[in-house]
Amino acid sequence: MKHRAVIKVYGEVQGVGYRSWTLRRARKLGLTGFVRNEPDGSVLIVAEGEEEDIKKLIDECRRGPPLARVERVEVEWQEFRGEYGDFEIEYREYELPR
Repeated sequence: MKHRAVIKVYGEVQGVGYRSWTLRRARKLGLTGFVRNEPDGSVLIVAEGEEEDIKKLIDECRRGPPLARVERVEVEWQEFRGEYGDFEIEYREYELPR
């Protein structure tokens, strides 16, 4: 059965390759959704797929890439919506080149 999780990762998680690291892991697990930096310095992940695969991603997110220092991870489970065809990095307007 498919599920959806909204995952918020806090700590030193921006500017350390966290989004691209998450992208690779999520795609390897066959998940769909996105990862993006938040203005408060956290990273937001929305992942859809099999519950077991999402739990694997959450476990990996608690460790993060080598340069990250994860302080805490919050997870909110939601109903599967099927909104995404792939897993992508989502950029905020202020991150886009002008």
